Amino acid sequence: MSTFNPARPEFERPLPPLPPHSAEQPLALGARLWQRDGLRQLLVLALLALLWEGAARWADNELLLPTFSQAAVAWWSDLRSGELLLRTGVSLALLLQGYALGVAGALALSALAVATRPGRDLLATLTSLFNPLPAIALLPLALLWFGLGPASLIFVLVHAVLWPVALATLSGFQGVPETLRMAGRNYGLRGLGYVVQILVPAALPALLSGLRIGWAFAWRTLIAAELFFGASSGRGGLGWYIFQNRNELMTDHVFAGLATVVLIGWGVERLVFDSIARVTVRRWGLQR
Repeated sequence: MSTFNPARPEFERPLPPLPPHSAEQPLALGARLWQRDGLRQLLVLALLALLWEGAARWADNELLLPTFSQAAVAWWSDLRSGELLLRTGVSLALLLQGYALGVAGALALSALAVATRPGRDLLATLTSLFNPLPAIALLPLALLWFGLGPASLIFVLVHAVLWPVALATLSGFQGVPETLRMAGRNYGLRGLGYVVQILVPAALPALLSGLRIGWAFAWRTLIAAELFFGASSGRGGLGWYIFQNRNELMTDHVFAGLATVVLIGWGVERLVFDSIARVTVRRWGLQR
């Protein structure tokens, strides 16, 4: 015969007081500054400059390795004279044209690949053929086809940007969850509207990654192409500036040109891509 246990009496247990919330205690100024990525990266750049200065003084050979201070003086001198600004403007103008055309082509191919099976086969075949091909290897053919002008450089820039951006974009589109795809179809989205309103926001982390890679490839390709192109025609941007100063054994100006290339690349990463990521994918919780 079963027996029922009597109900246990109710009771209340007092809880200890909560400790003061940490948000009420503001962080010190040094801790707040340390949380900024830009300042930490500036500290890394300053450390590299100190290591450069020390290594150059230890080598004691201005022709092979000038000091950081000598390169800084050369950089400031050419900046004030306007030569460095002129060369930088030429390079950036060509870079923006080639980069924009490459990104537009990559987005078109990726949208076609997502929309149709033949488009997917086309993109897979083209990327398998041309993505491993270095863009700088096409420069001799570009010079034959387009002559000694900006069109040759823009051609190799488009090649450098098109394939990595297309691959990253397609990978992002294919990684969109099926629930989002079904929601877009239920709302009646088709074609371009479906791509813009559903696929692009969901695939934005991969798309930003591809844009970063395409920018890096384009910047490196442009400098390398200008080293060759400028030597052929006597014109060019930062690459020609570096090549010309190397021929004149002005190594401090060579390092000034290289520093300009590095600083522009770092600035674009911080001011453009990081800003876009901060107001989009990081705010939406898609990326840490």
